[in-house]
Amino acid sequence: MTMPRFIKRVKRWHDKRIKKEFTPGDKVLLFNSRVKLFGHGKLQSKSEGPFEVVTSSSHGAVTLRNNEGTLFKVNGQHLKLFLEPNNELEEVDEITLFLISNS
Repeated sequence: MTMPRFIKRVKRWHDKRIKKEFTPGDKVLLFNSRVKLFGHGKLQSKSEGPFEVVTSSSHGAVTLRNNEGTLFKVNGQHLKLFLEPNNELEEVDEITLFLISNS
């Protein structure tokens, strides 16, 4: 069975926006396929990290560095970018609400 045209179009749009090329210095998370849902809790993350990208090859192998400085190679398909949490608090204007009743 073939996919409908609109699904192919959505898949092509989605795949275009996925970044799988990593540059040295990027922070990434590594998918751990050994984590099973049972025994670890449903809400536990299956990703480990963040790790720092050292080098990236054209065929998809990526060399990573952990916090201790150990280097190791992984398949780039098991990685996703790590987005640093933004700890800055935005200034919010205070809005006062007055209720007027007609009683």
